Order: sequence, then C-alpha cells, then structure tokens
Amino acid sequence: MQEPRHQIRALHTESTVTVYQAYAPHLGLPAARDGRFPAAWKRDRMTWIKPSFLWMMYRCGWGAKEGQGTVLAVEITRDGFEWALGRSCLSHYEHGLHPDQAAWKRALQAAPARVQWDPERDLRLRPLPYRSLQLGLSGEAARRYADEWTVSITDVTPLAHEIHALVRRDELDAAAKLLPEERPYPAGDELLGHLRAPVAC
Repeated sequence: MQEPRHQIRALHTESTVTVYQAYAPHLGLPAARDGRFPAAWKRDRMTWIKPSFLWMMYRCGWGAKEGQGTVLAVEITRDGFEWALGRSCLSHYEHGLHPDQAAWKRALQAAPARVQWDPERDLRLRPLPYRSLQLGLSGEAARRYADEWTVSITDVTPLAHEIHALVRRDELDAAAKLLPEERPYPAGDELLGHLRAPVAC
C-alpha cells in the first residue's frame, strides 16, 4: 500500500506526541536531566521539531554533526502540537493553496509556526517518495513548547548510535526493530488542509 505523500507519522499516545531535536551537549544534557529546557534555551528564536526519528538522524548525522551531539526525544502534549499545526503556514508559496504570493507572505509573517514537508528517509538515510513533517516554532509557539507543552525529555543519543552501528554492519532488520514505533497521526483536513500542496511538489 502506497504511503500518502503528506502525512504525519509519529510516536504518539492518546495525549502526547514525540518529536526530535538535536543540540550541543551544554543544552541537550541539562534538558534531558531535568525534563525541561534550561534557561539558556533561547525562547525568542525559531526552533524546528521533527516527529520522524530517521529524518532527525539525517539532519544530525546520527548525532555526529557539530552542535548536534545530543539527540533528544521530546514528548509534548497533543493539544500543543495541534495548536501549532492549526496556526501554521507553509514555509514556501504554493500555487493553488495560497491566493497569491503576497497573501502567503502575510500569512507566514503572522503565523507562530511554519511547516516544511521534506522527503522521509530510510535506514540508510536515502530519500523516500513521501514526505515528513518539520514544524518550526517561533514567538508564542516556541515559548509554549518549552514551558507548557513539554511532558518529558529523553536523551536518545545512545539509541541513535546503536541503530547506526547496526546499519553500518548491514544488519538492517535488527536496526529496524529498534526504531520508535511511528504510526500515522490522526490529523485530517481540519488540521492539515491548509498545509498540503494540491499538486505534487
């Protein structure tokens, strides 16, 4: 069965959804230790969260890239996640979805969150033919994320390294068994209709 091109797949419960970020240890380790983001975490800067573990691995190089050596699984409330989705704007202009470029720019400037749909990745971090959600939070959304929506923060760097080691040894079945159980997130057109391109992009 073919995967929908624009669908959120995530580890989620009835009340929470898990997203991933990677930070330098001076930010990531205190966050995981305390279960909340430290005061040094800049709440006035845009932050990108990713429900896809493998897309995070692609972005941070399995936790090996400079400044991204601590990989965090951040469990947040579904209410907060959906608040951001409902108030987000696509990060690029899409003909047929926005009336015109000027209208899109106004919406983007006003939105506290923005969305990119980037190719999902396989265990070798190769692009797949369907898309993975990246959600950028700024202003009110970033502050709510850090101080209201966060339920728990876990350092999953050892898991990233373990899976990567199995991939390097070509033990893909064993690696796949360690991946977080990401399932389609129940978000219909009321949440995603304004974020799905009407034609393939």
